[in-house]
Amino acid sequence: MAETALQLKRWTIDEYHQLIETGLLGNSHVELLNGQIIEMPPENPPHAYQSQEADRYLARLLEPHAYIRQAKPITLPNHSEPEPDIAVVRPPGSSYRHHHPYPEDIFFLIEYSDSTLNHDQSVKLAVYATAGISEYWIVDVKKNRLIVHRDPQGSEYTSITEQNSGIIHAIAFPTIQIDVLQIINP
Repeated sequence: MAETALQLKRWTIDEYHQLIETGLLGNSHVELLNGQIIEMPPENPPHAYQSQEADRYLARLLEPHAYIRQAKPITLPNHSEPEPDIAVVRPPGSSYRHHHPYPEDIFFLIEYSDSTLNHDQSVKLAVYATAGISEYWIVDVKKNRLIVHRDPQGSEYTSITEQNSGIIHAIAFPTIQIDVLQIINP
């Protein structure tokens, strides 16, 4: 008798929203990635501080050209609804009263990584690239570096650069100078 391979249940975004509405997920900090519900670890103080200060810096620098969302969901077509630490999206914020930002609304995303670096450089990177997010930044909290991913092709990015100081120009804002230190070590 042949053994049947067990399959994980893949959740759709609608099913995930129903779970949230019914309270079945409780107060768990979870994300939907490729149809799987992933529990996220709590933020440690450096992670929380750096992402909050960078959020404030980007808001001052990029508004009114962009709306900055900190740790809020985005909705992607690959059965994913992650909550990036910072999402720089099209304004106005009221656009998201009835839905989270979609890929076409997103200028770039930032994840602050300490204990989640491997996950952010593999699983989340593939989710974002597959969804066509043009620019994805990872802040390696332990090594004080910014890893910039651009030009998504399939589940990967073809351009990857690292900086620990200097100026960077986001693809969507080529004339605005972003101080890397204000992102990695504010």
